Amino acid sequence: MTLFRALRHRPFALLWSGQAISRLGDSLYNIALAWWVLQATGSAAAMGTVLIFSFAPLVLFLLVGGVAVDRLPRLRVMFVTDLASGIVVLAVAALASLGRLEVWHVYIASMLFGFMQAFFFPAYNAVVPDLTPAEALPSANSLTNLSQQLAGVAGPALGAVIVATRGAPAAFALDGLSFLISAGCLLTLVRQAEPPRQTRERTSVWRDLREGIGVVMAVPWLWINIVLFGLTNVTLTGPRAVALPFLVRNNLHANVGTLGFVYSAGATGAVVGAIWLGGLKRIRRRGPLAYGATVLSGLAGVLIGLAPVVAVTATAAFVIGLCISVFSLIWTNTLQEMVPREKLGRVNSIDALGSFVLLPLGFGLAGWSTDRLGAPLVFILGGGVTVLLTLAAWLHPAIRALD
Repeated sequence: MTLFRALRHRPFALLWSGQAISRLGDSLYNIALAWWVLQATGSAAAMGTVLIFSFAPLVLFLLVGGVAVDRLPRLRVMFVTDLASGIVVLAVAALASLGRLEVWHVYIASMLFGFMQAFFFPAYNAVVPDLTPAEALPSANSLTNLSQQLAGVAGPALGAVIVATRGAPAAFALDGLSFLISAGCLLTLVRQAEPPRQTRERTSVWRDLREGIGVVMAVPWLWINIVLFGLTNVTLTGPRAVALPFLVRNNLHANVGTLGFVYSAGATGAVVGAIWLGGLKRIRRRGPLAYGATVLSGLAGVLIGLAPVVAVTATAAFVIGLCISVFSLIWTNTLQEMVPREKLGRVNSIDALGSFVLLPLGFGLAGWSTDRLGAPLVFILGGGVTVLLTLAAWLHPAIRALD
């Protein structure tokens, strides 16, 4: 099948397998952490603060990480960050199992995760084209998205069961183990020859950054999307990350199992999107398709706020997951087409920085507004603003004309 073509190439198959396991562990960790914070504090502001501590170091160090992975062996960078992440989350699991885990411990762990992601994220996106032939890149990108979303389907449901039966420490420990397994897969690749890259003259970090920014600013499709998603990540991701657990508890009057079900519904939608696009040999009218999906995701967010019942919330989460998957795959494929490979690490970091820079503010705002206005109104406002921002960007000819 076209979707699985990239798995014929052993280096990518090994990379993908380790990351698929690690992403499943992350899904267990995320739902266990969300429920632990809710139970320990009862505060949406505290939930938002945890996410701020995760994303602030990510934002601060992304540009450094992007330059670093264009200069250093990318697989080694990924191995070190996976190993370090495993150690951190196992420490969280140990503290939780001893009954000594406190919110400030979670803040520190989240900060360390964010720092390591600043290097891992651009390294992974830049190394996939190194390990995969050009004709298999659409398959590799779809499989990367698919593994993340399949983990999002199984992880929340499994995590909810583990939290309910074994407690949060067990879920934390399994995430730590998944990091170590991923590091083992990367170690196998590190021991092989690093994928060859074009040698270039050693330049300053600032010059490398300027070159990456120049690539982005020269292509309207790139800079418009980075600006748009810097804003819509606040209006769409903030409510989903912070307000959703409180919507489930306070408005749906449900428990962690329902929260896991809603998370899984969103990930199932993303799986459907990845399978659909991954099976296509060519995607036509990519600009209108990507932006139409984003408008639909905003409308689904509004629906969650207007009709806070389990069936509607899960259905809207499915639609949001599907739409985000469609845009993400189109974005990844166009990025790899438009950016020279030797500059891909820098441009990936600029993309992530632009997309994530306002997220700490968004998480804080979502936490504050959830405590004061209630989760339903947060979803209505966030979804409505997402629709308006996307329609405004859609007016640019570079968006409408991208085939």
